[in-house]
Amino acid sequence: MSVTREKVLAALEGVYLPEGGPSLVRSGRLSDIVIADGKVTFSIAITPKEVMTLEVTRAAAEKAVEALRGVEQAVVMLTAERSTSPTPQRAKLSTRPTSIPDVRHIIAVASGKGGVGKSTTAANLAVALSSLGLKVGVLDADIYGPSMPRIFGITGKPRLLTGRILEPMEAFGLKVMSIGFLVDPEAAMIWRGPMVISAITQMLREVAWGELDILVVDMPPGTGDAQLTLAQQTPLSGAVIVSTPQDLALIDARRGVAMFRKVEVPILGVLENMSTFVCPSCGHRSDIFGHGGARDEAEKLEVPFLGEIPLSMPIRETSDSGKPIAAMEPDGTLAQAYRLAAQSVWGQLESTTQRPAPRIILE
Repeated sequence: MSVTREKVLAALEGVYLPEGGPSLVRSGRLSDIVIADGKVTFSIAITPKEVMTLEVTRAAAEKAVEALRGVEQAVVMLTAERSTSPTPQRAKLSTRPTSIPDVRHIIAVASGKGGVGKSTTAANLAVALSSLGLKVGVLDADIYGPSMPRIFGITGKPRLLTGRILEPMEAFGLKVMSIGFLVDPEAAMIWRGPMVISAITQMLREVAWGELDILVVDMPPGTGDAQLTLAQQTPLSGAVIVSTPQDLALIDARRGVAMFRKVEVPILGVLENMSTFVCPSCGHRSDIFGHGGARDEAEKLEVPFLGEIPLSMPIRETSDSGKPIAAMEPDGTLAQAYRLAAQSVWGQLESTTQRPAPRIILE
């Protein structure tokens, strides 16, 4: 029997807010309800002060929905919109991110804009780090456009272990988690900011990552809620900025560097993707997006330059087929380019003493 939105709402009519409050359905606090392959996901809007009192309601809602025929799992989240200050003064939020048990380093692979090959870079960089003998995980934090299931050729859904803890998927010796494993690949993720933040937090905190030397986080493009949430809630060891050599991409890459610096996350370097194209037939070189722009930008910003990855058909073909080039041709020149970047990243992480979680102030 298929699960419908109407059946979920009917089940939630019997769940009430504390102290004689209305039912969840009549409270106006419910988000859109997402139903995919037996999993039901939605959030309950709260204020920060209601977290403890409405946890009972959240648990009751989860239990009520999971009792429906056809529901394999219900994921209910409490989400709070950021409050605004009524005065003209800027409101400040101070927080100290907490670490994830047994994960030594967490790095973000980011870009200021889409279309620069960030996800392909993150996947191959993770494989290259693993080739150094490290235990590596990959978190696909791009909620609206998850790519890791396709790049790593992973199908199926993660197993629920105990409570709300998920077992990560595995491929090429890596542990991988993505929202793409949990929803229909054809479904449009029409989620507002609070739901996105909750999903990223769950994939960080409610996954059995085990012992990892490094967790590579494939960030969504831009400098919005996802990046700030990650910086708030996780002690990032650093960020890798991916850009093409094109001037328009470099402008956005500059914004990415500025954003991470504002939240006190070290920049591990800039990597130039789609650096140049060498014709496989005649060997002629064409700088389709220009060349050397990212290197020049890294020098201006006084951050490390991690190397150049060419615009290459084998990289595209292996990514589309679910077999990253760094795994399939580890001794090839393309894999070596990723390995050199990985060696630079790991060297910086290990040469820096373990820094305390920074005190982040958002204005």
